[in-house]
Amino acid sequence: MSKLTVAIGSDHAGYTYKQAIIAYLEGKGYTVKDFGTNSAESCDYPDFIRPVAEAVAAGRYDRGIVLGGSGNGEAIVANRVKGVRCGLCWNEQIAIWNRSHNDGNVLSIGERTVNQEDALHIVDTWLNTEFEGGRHQPRIDKIDNPSL
Repeated sequence: MSKLTVAIGSDHAGYTYKQAIIAYLEGKGYTVKDFGTNSAESCDYPDFIRPVAEAVAAGRYDRGIVLGGSGNGEAIVANRVKGVRCGLCWNEQIAIWNRSHNDGNVLSIGERTVNQEDALHIVDTWLNTEFEGGRHQPRIDKIDNPSL
């Protein structure tokens, strides 16, 4: 099975983990596209998060990862893009549910909310969890088509 392609972006508060996640994923053979930011200097997160979400929604990348201080703003921005189902995950169980129940295609992590080791475990778990489908599929269908 080929590795997923991953788009990743952060603001200044998620920059350190973004760099660590990129190195971790590339070391495992994933193709990763970094949408920035390129330093820990203060910046506006929508400038880097929206392009990640748009790339995933357009099908250019299989999954996306966005990072910030809390991950909340990043999840909000990502979820404004039709076709994106971004979940803010702070532990591996939430990451499992995001993928298995919600078919999450973008993961948000707050660098100020989890340690780096846990963040890497969350990423690994999220990327390796399959969507269950079944009873969850009609719910997913209603996200973009509320008239169903």
